Amino acid sequence: MNVLVRAHYLPFFSRLGPYDRTLLDTYVYEDQEAFEYWGHEASLVHAELHPLFRFRMSGDHQWSEMRRWSVEQQKLIDEIHTTVMERGPLSARELDGSSNKGPWWGWGNTKRSLEHLYYRGRVGAFRRGNFEKVYCDPAHVLSAAVLAMPTPTPADAMVALLEWAARAHGVGTAGDLADYFRFPITPTRALLEEMAGSGLLERVTIDGWKDPAYRHPDAKLPRRVDACALVSPFDSVMWERSRIERLYGFEYRIEIYVPPPKRTYGYYVLPFLLGDRYVGRVDLKAERTKSQLLVQAAWAEPGVDKKEVAARLAGELRAMTDWLGLDDVVVKQRGNLAAALRGAAR
Repeated sequence: MNVLVRAHYLPFFSRLGPYDRTLLDTYVYEDQEAFEYWGHEASLVHAELHPLFRFRMSGDHQWSEMRRWSVEQQKLIDEIHTTVMERGPLSARELDGSSNKGPWWGWGNTKRSLEHLYYRGRVGAFRRGNFEKVYCDPAHVLSAAVLAMPTPTPADAMVALLEWAARAHGVGTAGDLADYFRFPITPTRALLEEMAGSGLLERVTIDGWKDPAYRHPDAKLPRRVDACALVSPFDSVMWERSRIERLYGFEYRIEIYVPPPKRTYGYYVLPFLLGDRYVGRVDLKAERTKSQLLVQAAWAEPGVDKKEVAARLAGELRAMTDWLGLDDVVVKQRGNLAAALRGAAR
């Protein structure tokens, strides 16, 4: 998504404020500290986790249609793999150049083959130019030290990734922790019970939660939370929508794929976190031709001080405007926070 800025840049802005985006590109693509793979969805994953995802790479593809197609097209897939390893890095366009498109996001057979090889870990991927995906020898994006790391058993890999997920959550239900790396819920529940039995996690109950939960032993309750952040809908803190509702009473649904007349809040809506509450949301767009950050709608949650929220939000919007290299913040009139935000932005 590039309505505002490429989605993977936003979580760091939320946590760090304005930063040099080229540092992230260097970290991933030059220093090889992370790699692209299907973690939660299409994700940037810490390089050290590569061995833990090898069980996914060696298993069946998560898309049933791709599983069926890859069996039928194994010869083509192997030929394309050989070409990438010999001539890569290559994009699907460079390999194919054909206008023959298929049903999956316009994918032709070349693109499907490349994505299958990528899912199986037989090729790596990185970005160039206008975010074009380029496929290559895995050694191009992963260090020799990472590739030489031993491969754990699938069960050990899942335990390690669930421990990672639990550390990220602090406390969560089986559903929360399973969703972090998109694990099936039944084996996840069994593994979490084993982890609790061995002391890797602690079983806990949370008032108001119908499901039992698991706490990571290192989780700490802060004395206070001073957050002030615009949060991407693709940020890890927003992945499990039911968790956000349980923790904050904040209902969020991404409406990018909803027809405009049926949208409630807007197209590309970012929640606004203030302290330990989600207090509002804004529909944002970078209008680069006019050098403007457009606030197409602004909404406050029930019971908040709109004047305070607008003042703090205006500061974050100005910081984002500067970070994106734009000149102005333009607040349109839609939403119950728009009037206050227009005043604060001025």
